Amino acid sequence: MEYPWYESLLPFSHELLQGDLIPSCPIVVLPKSLEPNGEIDVDIVEYNVVVVSQSCDLENGKVENVLVCPYYTFQHYITDVLKQEERTNKTIKRHFEEMQRGNQPNYHLLNKDASKGLNDYIFVDFRNVFAVHIDFLSSHLQTIESRVRLLPPYREHLSQAFARFFMRVGLPQNIPPVDPEIYLPKK
Repeated sequence: MEYPWYESLLPFSHELLQGDLIPSCPIVVLPKSLEPNGEIDVDIVEYNVVVVSQSCDLENGKVENVLVCPYYTFQHYITDVLKQEERTNKTIKRHFEEMQRGNQPNYHLLNKDASKGLNDYIFVDFRNVFAVHIDFLSSHLQTIESRVRLLPPYREHLSQAFARFFMRVGLPQNIPPVDPEIYLPKK
């Protein structure tokens, strides 16, 4: 049995749920520092984003700011993330498989679906999380003719990967490697 990854939403739909892929979403980027009582210079950058806020919070009006993470094509990963010397067939395959297995917790890989306009695999970047006011986002959605939504169980898998990324704990000291000899019977 096949489970589709995405559903197409109606043109200009303002409905918003976790797993919605929103193209060209304007994000306000603050400067590195702010001067007291000074003017604030901000940049506005458009990102393709996926909604990571919980659907129940969105549907029940429990959030003012929607959490979104940018997503990129796997081709972008190869050309803009990997170093030039890493762009070999073997390394590209290894990076893809590591994402596919969930071994790169800062990224989450999503399937491609040409019938929905997703011609390449995409990965979500959890290292950059943005908050967008729900009213602004609802207004922006009404300008988008075509967009898609991640379907269950892939939406829940995205949510779980997002939670794993944020709940990581770095230990000050790891458990030392084990000497397997201590577990073998004495000769």
